Amino acid sequence: MTTWLSTRLSAQEVTIAYDGYTVSADLDVEVPVGGFTAVVGPNACGKSTLLRCLARLHRPSHGTVLLDGEDIYRLDTRTVARKVGLLPQSALVPDRMSVRDLVARGRFPHQGMFRQWSQADRDAVDGAMTLTGVQDLALRPVDQLSGGQRQRVWLALVLAQDTETVLLDEPTTFLDLAHQVEILRLCRALNEEQGRTVVAVLHDLNHAARCASHMIVMRDGQVYATGSPGDIVTEQMVGEVFGLDAVVMADPVAGMPMVVPRDLGEAGPARRPSAARGEDSRAA
Repeated sequence: MTTWLSTRLSAQEVTIAYDGYTVSADLDVEVPVGGFTAVVGPNACGKSTLLRCLARLHRPSHGTVLLDGEDIYRLDTRTVARKVGLLPQSALVPDRMSVRDLVARGRFPHQGMFRQWSQADRDAVDGAMTLTGVQDLALRPVDQLSGGQRQRVWLALVLAQDTETVLLDEPTTFLDLAHQVEILRLCRALNEEQGRTVVAVLHDLNHAARCASHMIVMRDGQVYATGSPGDIVTEQMVGEVFGLDAVVMADPVAGMPMVVPRDLGEAGPARRPSAARGEDSRAA
């Protein structure tokens, strides 16, 4: 396993704007080295915008993003890509590209005029595909895979990039519950087994509390709170940030905070499976 050099990533007094409209202002964020940080908050509160700024994809209108003490926007692309990997929210892949060819693109930052494809690159690709369980899909076109399989392939690409810090923008979006859990297990493995610093934008507050060692809670483009899930996930926070009346109790499996809404409204009458089958057969 790679010996990491403790890459440090932070935002200082950062203001982010789109087309002259300020999305977030005066953000101060420090990513804990070696931790799993979950960025949570309501839709359109600035979570993904912050991640794109940290990834050097959206330059702030004010303030500085620091990578190992240097302004990340003054560093060249390859230097940043050797230290920070990003799984974007809507990743696109060329038609008919195979799984192995896509994962191999993660080695691009390590290539150069005097550093071409090597055994080390092949080993990195093989290792990433093995860890994410996509080695048997190596020759399959990525666009023919299921949503869960594609997410594992994109994670393999980020792994092959071999960076200490990994940024994940909503890695479980559009996946069913089983595949969400599968992807979150892989994300935790990156952190706990490989020692990488992970920052993930997550929508599910319970998943975030279960997986993360540190949380950044955002509301209306601002950082509402930061800290450990045990300190951050409270009934007051859920009410003020998400506008939800909920009970926060201990997860019976992991002991972490678990959010349970107090009222989901009246449920409709349940249909018996036998009755449903009868109706279906008559309709046929």
